[in-house]
Amino acid sequence: MSQTPQDPANPYGDRPAYEPPSHQQPDYTAPQSSISPAQERTLGAVAHGVPLIAMVLSAGLLGFVGSLVIYLMYKDRGPFVRQHAANSLNVQIITGIVLLISIPLMLILVGFATYAIALVFAFVMHLLGAIKANNGEWWNPPMTPRFVR
Repeated sequence: MSQTPQDPANPYGDRPAYEPPSHQQPDYTAPQSSISPAQERTLGAVAHGVPLIAMVLSAGLLGFVGSLVIYLMYKDRGPFVRQHAANSLNVQIITGIVLLISIPLMLILVGFATYAIALVFAFVMHLLGAIKANNGEWWNPPMTPRFVR
């Protein structure tokens, strides 16, 4: 049996030599890639749909959380998504303000009506926003100040 000369850098034949791990900090930032118009329309509709569902399931209290999460997650994906997410958040902010005002007004029974009106208003605005976003239309909800742009 003859001995073949071994490479001192690779003494084990076919296996590569050991390479120590690099000590660089991994990149944890999500890549911000451009998305298609269809994806923008879908995300715009989701920006209104998630708060709508959360609002219905929680009697109006968790719609704000849904809008805020969608806005923070998708605001940098495109101008169409950003505008619809901001509109959704604006609807929830004005709804939250009216709901907070309605609570003390419930002592004189007017608050029950204003609470219901605020929920119906938010429901209709989110439904219209989701339809408009799904159709690819730019839209600003009426009677809603622009707190978030």
